[in-house]
Amino acid sequence: MRFNPALLMLPLLAACVSPGGITGNSTPPPRPERPTHVPPTKPNMPPPTHGFQPPQILRMAGLENVILKDSKSLTRMFGAPRLDVREGDMRKLQFGGTACVLDIYLYPLQKGAEPVATYVDARRESDGRDVDRAACVAALKR
Repeated sequence: MRFNPALLMLPLLAACVSPGGITGNSTPPPRPERPTHVPPTKPNMPPPTHGFQPPQILRMAGLENVILKDSKSLTRMFGAPRLDVREGDMRKLQFGGTACVLDIYLYPLQKGAEPVATYVDARRESDGRDVDRAACVAALKR
C-alpha cells in the first residue's frame, strides 16, 4: 500500500471551507461597536525645561588635547574633517584614517558661546567596532 501525502491535506482543506459551502453564502458576523475614544492620561512629568543646559564633558586620560578645543584647533590637530555636521548648537566633526574613525562632538559651554569638544567616540572603519579613543586620537594626530 502506497502513502499519498495529498490525503493528509484533505482535513486541513475541509477546515478552511465556510459553513455555507465553497460559494461562501454566509454573511460575515456583525462588527462590534467602536468604543468612544478616550485620550490617554499624561503621566506626572516634570515641566519641560526651556533654555540653555550646559553639556556634560567627557574626562578621560589621553583626550586632554582634544576636549574643550574649538573646531579651528581640532582642524589644525587632525586636518580637514571628512564630515562636519551642525544640528542646532551642536557640531560634529569626523576625522578618519587607516587606523580609525574619530567623531568629536562640540557643544557650547554657555548660551551663545562657540562650541567646543565635549565628547569623543572612536571606531574601526572596517567594521565599526569601538577602539580606544586616546589611541585613535594619537594615530590621527598630524
